[in-house]
Amino acid sequence: MTYRVGLERGAEGGHIAWVLDYPGCFAFGHTEREVLERIPEAIRDYFAWLGAHGIPASGPGVPEDFRVVEIFDVYTINERFERGGSLKVNAWFLDDWRPLTEEEVEFSLQVLAASRADLRAAVEGLPDPVLDALLPGQRWSMRGVLRHVAHGENWYLSRLGRAVKDPPAEIWAHLDQVRQALERALQEWVGQSIVVGVEGEFWSPRKVLRRAAWHERDHVAHLHQLRRAMGWKDKPSSSRLG
Repeated sequence: MTYRVGLERGAEGGHIAWVLDYPGCFAFGHTEREVLERIPEAIRDYFAWLGAHGIPASGPGVPEDFRVVEIFDVYTINERFERGGSLKVNAWFLDDWRPLTEEEVEFSLQVLAASRADLRAAVEGLPDPVLDALLPGQRWSMRGVLRHVAHGENWYLSRLGRAVKDPPAEIWAHLDQVRQALERALQEWVGQSIVVGVEGEFWSPRKVLRRAAWHERDHVAHLHQLRRAMGWKDKPSSSRLG
């Protein structure tokens, strides 16, 4: 048994390797060689992170035993769905067709709870001036990152018609309301074969889960980078992405 990997080339300014059977397990690299070399470390870190959060899980073998089963090259389209515009079309894997099972959703809810705990820990105790400071070269402040996570998760839900309408302005209420909507949707999607096309891109429950789990864990690491840049020691956390 091997870890099945989907490789998304041209994503986020580089490449993302998705470990397909484990939501939130991924590696990033600026080159294809770099991302492939980082997969074993990403798998080891992921299972250590699960263990630190008390989530029992085991993989099919050693982290070095992985296989790239699908490759998707990101491309762009225009408003007429022709190649070469400004709208980016991200990875759709054949694996994304598979309906979610009850066991997968139960596991995924634990993964999402763990990443949300890390998100809170990353900003806990920081004063407002730190949360709102915009560092040179950064797109968002730390509070802006939190809001981006909330908007991003709600956007994923909108792909399947499950977005929260008029979420609250307060950031944690916003995050919590959207997360509750995602949790309800995942439980209702168990066993359902749902695939829709939105703005030139395919979406399914499995893809929504894949993207949401990645997005929050990725930005937890981003928040820790901002903490360090502003001279704040990292809070003890099990979330360390390569």
